[in-house]
Amino acid sequence: MTIRADKSNYITVDEFKVMSQRLGVGGMMQQLSFDGRTRLQVMVDAAIERLRMFCPPEGYYLAFSGGKDSQCIYHLAQEAGVKFDAHYNQTGIDPPELVYNMRKHYPDVIVEPYEKSMWQLIREHGMPPTRTVRFCCEYLKERGGQGRVVVTGVRAAESIRRKRGYGTITIQHSDKTKRVFAFDPEQGEHLIKSCPAKGKILVAPIFDWTDEDVWAYIRDRNLPYCSLYDEGFKRLGCIGCPMASKGREQQFLRWPKFKEAYIRTFDEMLRLHPDKAKPTWKTGHDVFDWWMSDVAAVGDDDGLFEEVSP
Repeated sequence: MTIRADKSNYITVDEFKVMSQRLGVGGMMQQLSFDGRTRLQVMVDAAIERLRMFCPPEGYYLAFSGGKDSQCIYHLAQEAGVKFDAHYNQTGIDPPELVYNMRKHYPDVIVEPYEKSMWQLIREHGMPPTRTVRFCCEYLKERGGQGRVVVTGVRAAESIRRKRGYGTITIQHSDKTKRVFAFDPEQGEHLIKSCPAKGKILVAPIFDWTDEDVWAYIRDRNLPYCSLYDEGFKRLGCIGCPMASKGREQQFLRWPKFKEAYIRTFDEMLRLHPDKAKPTWKTGHDVFDWWMSDVAAVGDDDGLFEEVSP
């Protein structure tokens, strides 16, 4: 059986689980083979074919964060032999170990500096970012790649939001009211050709990969991943991100200087926007305590960031 990036003969994660249970192999996913190929080989072949199928003449804009998923798409693009340029959106609040690992092992990745830091954004908005008001993502994470075909490490297994809101191919319109829609890969080639120049086209070659698939690929290729994963961090992102839930406590214990920077910024925010302050906000420490509390965690957690394990 040939695995292609179309709906007719594509093996989904759910189908694989049914097959593995029927064959009695349980969670030993890498031991099950299709036509002599292991689970990992099947997933890699499908990802490579997707990358080759949708590559534009100018090549891909590869969104690189330094985390495990972006490492996978970087090396898969190399294996696929497609043209790409990798870009890292500098945030100023990523874990230092993540940045060091990227600089050491991925010197060709283009660093895109931010126009406004997290501290500037908080001062301007007069409030800290929350789960429901994530103004920081637009300025720090979602920039770059306009008018390009962007390769991203988005995976359905990361969250319900990503599973429902994205697909193997996704178009992000510049008009936020028409922001995202996904479609089947078998229709992708036609839609890419007819897509307007504004906005982005996202290709997610590992959209259906599980965490086990990601780590199997990293270990099989002996990729130099960030040491924080070995310390129990499941996912790496901005330090203090409200989507990390209780994981932020572990982050600030590990990187206390960032906690101090947030508190200083909250002090400045209160001075600049006293009219926006909540009754309990007298100092930056007050804002920080509120920000870390369950009271600030309004809205459903879509699982975009997992909690950090000690």
